Amino acid sequence: MTTAAAGSPRTYQVRTYGCQMNVHDSERISGLLEQAGYVRAAEADEQPDVVVFNTCAVRENADNRLYGNLGHLRPVKDKHPGMQIAVGGCLAQKDRGEIVRKAPWVDVVFGTHNIGSLPVLLERARHNTAAEVEILESLDVFPSTLPTRRESTYAGWVSISVGCNNTCTFCIVPSLRGKEKDRRPGDILSEVRALVDEGVLEVTLLGQNVNSYGVEFGDRYAFGKLLRACGDIEGLERVRFTSPHPKDFTDDVIAAMAETPNVCHSLHMPLQSGSDDVLRAMRRSYRSEKYLGIIEKVRAAMPDAAITTDIIVGFPGETDADFEKTLDVVREARFSSAFTFQYSKRPGTPAATMDGQLPKQVVQERYERLIATVEEITWAENRKLVGETVEVLVAVGEGRKDERTGRLSGRARDGRLVHFDAGSLAGRIRPGDIVHTTVTYAAPHHLNADGEPLSHRRTRAGDAAEAGRAPRTPGVLLGLPTIGAPAAVPAPTSGCAAR
Repeated sequence: MTTAAAGSPRTYQVRTYGCQMNVHDSERISGLLEQAGYVRAAEADEQPDVVVFNTCAVRENADNRLYGNLGHLRPVKDKHPGMQIAVGGCLAQKDRGEIVRKAPWVDVVFGTHNIGSLPVLLERARHNTAAEVEILESLDVFPSTLPTRRESTYAGWVSISVGCNNTCTFCIVPSLRGKEKDRRPGDILSEVRALVDEGVLEVTLLGQNVNSYGVEFGDRYAFGKLLRACGDIEGLERVRFTSPHPKDFTDDVIAAMAETPNVCHSLHMPLQSGSDDVLRAMRRSYRSEKYLGIIEKVRAAMPDAAITTDIIVGFPGETDADFEKTLDVVREARFSSAFTFQYSKRPGTPAATMDGQLPKQVVQERYERLIATVEEITWAENRKLVGETVEVLVAVGEGRKDERTGRLSGRARDGRLVHFDAGSLAGRIRPGDIVHTTVTYAAPHHLNADGEPLSHRRTRAGDAAEAGRAPRTPGVLLGLPTIGAPAAVPAPTSGCAAR
């Protein structure tokens, strides 16, 4: 017996944790399942036929979160025979068969290197009524060859590489994602063009370390060339990328950003620490002077550039003086936003066994001081934009208070979040449309524009959003099975079989 009614397609739900790479992987998981005959469950559906957890292993509580959610699902599955649970992503790559040992009601465990195997593993587990665990040690097929169900009509992720060749002592990602594998430029540009053909206006080039792109085929200037090539794609209005590593950042990339009109003047470049001693212990092969030098060059070429970062507080051995150096770099860099983290010990990383692990209360106190310093700076930087006109790509679900305030939200070209009043255009502006409006108020994390919009441009992305049509990019299923009755094969009209 299965949860789906006889003759109806099986439904699925994907629950995603972690970084942008995981979000994009979940789009591929959805594309795979739909091409295999599954149908996405309604949001209110509490008992889909298949639940897929796409996990993260970076945060300390990742394990507790997964196993807690699996525990909540167990009674649901017990009441609905035929329901299947699959666990993939970085935590699955790390824990492997341990997941089934701790949660024997899980049907499938798959890793970061074999997303494309999921439909096969689900069918195999259903047929054999036994858990299937398949973890590969290296990439089987580049994931962008897989079919993808895009979540946005106006913005799309495009992977240019997977894996990482760095050895940061706090990071478990290289051991879970493997060594860097680069896509060929022609394949990347073909995917970008396919998205633009579907109406997408903005793409974000994704990689664990985007600016080392080309290392696999021996071209250290490949990333700058790729940015410039994106500038030649008609209809592509915005290009972003994340995340670069300061050690690989070259002047040609800054020039490409400044000289390519559709490349946004926004840069997310992780700092992690402002202390050279801590950077050395982290095995981050740059120092604060080099980092600030890159920012200086970026701002010289693009004075309007918005620069964001990642910072870790409380790394083992971090002293009060080390932390003060981080605050000094934050003040000098003038970030428009920062993702701040308290160091969390991850088993399997060198940092987990280092001396000098700091007490929680010390880390918490430094973390709160860092947040206060960052917000003071981001608020001051945002206030400089009051009275300025910004171009906003209208988004879905960016503003939690929008429904109550009657505003819409979107992102300016520099990546800042803008809440704006639609004025007389209320009801006519769709997600994916472009609006020009004037900033009237600034907060540390967003801008408000409460006057009448200066202009509104309807776009193909807005048309797709209005029609409820999500972009899909095709892939090669390589013989993966579908569920249900096979599609009818058309009668041949030529060749031997027609005779």
